[in-house]
Amino acid sequence: MDKNKNVFDNVLQLIGSTPLIKLNKMTSDFDGDFFAKVEAFNPGHSSKDRIALHIIEEAERQGILTPGDTIIETTSGNTGFSIAMVSIIKGYECILAVSSKSSADKIDMLRSMGAKVYVCPAHVNADDPRSYYQVAKQLHEEIKGSIYINQYFNQLNIDAHYNTTGPEIWNQTNGEITHLVACSGTGGTISGISKYLKEQNPNVKVIGVDAYGSVLKKYHETREFDDKEIYPYRIEGLGKNLIPTATDFDLIDKFVKVTDEESAHTAREISNTEGLFVGYTSGAAMQALKQLNEEGEFKPSDKVVVIFPDHGSRYMSKVYSDKWMADQGFFDSKNEVSTTIEYIK
Repeated sequence: MDKNKNVFDNVLQLIGSTPLIKLNKMTSDFDGDFFAKVEAFNPGHSSKDRIALHIIEEAERQGILTPGDTIIETTSGNTGFSIAMVSIIKGYECILAVSSKSSADKIDMLRSMGAKVYVCPAHVNADDPRSYYQVAKQLHEEIKGSIYINQYFNQLNIDAHYNTTGPEIWNQTNGEITHLVACSGTGGTISGISKYLKEQNPNVKVIGVDAYGSVLKKYHETREFDDKEIYPYRIEGLGKNLIPTATDFDLIDKFVKVTDEESAHTAREISNTEGLFVGYTSGAAMQALKQLNEEGEFKPSDKVVVIFPDHGSRYMSKVYSDKWMADQGFFDSKNEVSTTIEYIK
């Protein structure tokens, strides 16, 4: 069909070409111009659509995948949804090992997309047989005709963003981007975009966002894995308790750490001020932007792009639930959701 007339053969043709949207109210007193790359405009509502399609189509090109085969992956939710969506269109079975830290909304969405879901305890070591890494590996060994996407250790994760997201941002900013701010989980998004941008202009500064309880920031600074850095935290899809090879640390200039609470408040603030209903990790990215501005990172001539990875609908039972926020001790009167509801009897 004719894409120029906005008619498509299937939903997969909608992946990519997401908009760059200027941030106005939240950055009104910041130095520089700030833009969000809003990945919720992908059909699967996250940046993970890009890697799911790229990795699966590369497996098809290599003859590894044939219709009826099974695709297995570890996921905090978004990659799993994207893989399930691609699997439906292309005729594959889909099995997902999911962290128990994933929201109930995400797990329900995976099931609704026809995936078989194994929910694994979040706060165990990566080499624990109950971890979602090990469960996925075991399933791959047991199921004939299966492939394991293994996004944390798959170079194609980086390539997907090098081929698409990086060029999009460069073109959308007319090559004037000075800073990229992006959360790092698997590291594929930030590494792929950074690789492309730095090839165009080595002076583009790339800043990764990490969580307290994750090892990435310290590893970037010391190249040493310190398990004393690891403790439970709430943000999904950000930080790690291992070192993914899909993260090219040499392409990242520095890391900033953000807290669970401030990231949750900031996600809610984005929806209340910019009208963008984004996820928890987007709140983390925006929180990092606030901290960087307070540190004097930016100047008036800068053009800064921040990645908003996914959609707020995946966090209705978490950051957009006043009850969940209260249960975590995250009192948030400024962005309280339920204050706008009145029941007429």
